[in-house]
Amino acid sequence: MTQHPSRSAHHGLSGLDEYPIHQAPLPVTWAASSDRNFYDRSYFNAHDRSGDIFAIFGHGYYPNLGTKDAFFMVRRGDEQTTVHLGDPIDDDRMNQHVGAYRVEVIEPLQKVRMVLEETEGIAADLTWDASFPALKEMPHVMRSGSRVTLDAQRFAQVGTWQGHITIDGTDIAVTPDRWVGARDRSWGIRPVGEAPPAGAPATPEFEGMWWLYVSMRFDDFMICLIIQEEPDGYRGLNDCHRVWKDGRIEQLGWPQVRVHYTSGTRVPTGATIACTTQDGEKLDIQVDSKLAVPLHVGGGYGGDPDWTHGLWKGAGFTERVTYDMAAPEVAGRVMFGVIDHVGRAVVDGQEGWGLFEHGALGRHDPSGFADWFTLAP
Repeated sequence: MTQHPSRSAHHGLSGLDEYPIHQAPLPVTWAASSDRNFYDRSYFNAHDRSGDIFAIFGHGYYPNLGTKDAFFMVRRGDEQTTVHLGDPIDDDRMNQHVGAYRVEVIEPLQKVRMVLEETEGIAADLTWDASFPALKEMPHVMRSGSRVTLDAQRFAQVGTWQGHITIDGTDIAVTPDRWVGARDRSWGIRPVGEAPPAGAPATPEFEGMWWLYVSMRFDDFMICLIIQEEPDGYRGLNDCHRVWKDGRIEQLGWPQVRVHYTSGTRVPTGATIACTTQDGEKLDIQVDSKLAVPLHVGGGYGGDPDWTHGLWKGAGFTERVTYDMAAPEVAGRVMFGVIDHVGRAVVDGQEGWGLFEHGALGRHDPSGFADWFTLAP
């Protein structure tokens, strides 16, 4: 007997359509935008404040590409290794999973569990507990001429982790007294999957961008700074806040930033950030890098030549890639993408830990980078 898809499946309906959560005259699982680059993604990181290990992982849904994927990346010493997973998209959005990777929302905006069943020698079972309320970031929009290349909304949060990570038979205990991290949820439009047809050359030609994202957990507050500048230093995004445990959100003005680069590279050792509170008082943040993880070396972000988010690789896809970060052919890629660091920060004598993310791509006049290949003196 021939099997036919159900009427609801054929028309895109899912159980979510029973609830008053629609934002467009479409089934919930259909994107309101026809842009092929529509995405819905989670990002997490976790570290033990030692600078010896940094885990970064996440998953995304791409309804206009018909696919979903996930990754779990770990750096220890000079080794950076990542598991990639991919599958066809489905309508069961309350059951977030990609192959052996799944995320369970235990308490929305507070407690989330991520499980990676053993895949290519890597496994994890980690539960996130938020330390402060989530921060809704400013909308993030980028254009190339008249074409929108990025139009996204995010929320950011810091917290602690509990559980374990297993790498090639070695179990690593994850305890909330030591393990902290940052996460974000983002959705909207950003480049994913195969590159679209180029069309006419961009005018003006893309010369690069300067990006800083600092999301830090302190005992009494969270600080989140997001800054993006054009090659001439014009700041197109300035989103800088402090979040207190009672939910108060304090703007931190227009920070002045000085990034400290390792000589002969574009890899920062840290940054000095001068903020201003709403009371007009100075608030200085000193950030130091304890371990660097280039997101475009196996993580699928920003020009990664080996794997890209939203790229269809077939049903049930899994692979593991491992890099020697000291190898010249890998080290030469680092300056052409964004790097996530285990970050340690000091503010008013308080110590904080979390994400220090930076990328200086191409020309940036305030940093003295005249083109794509200029390095720090």
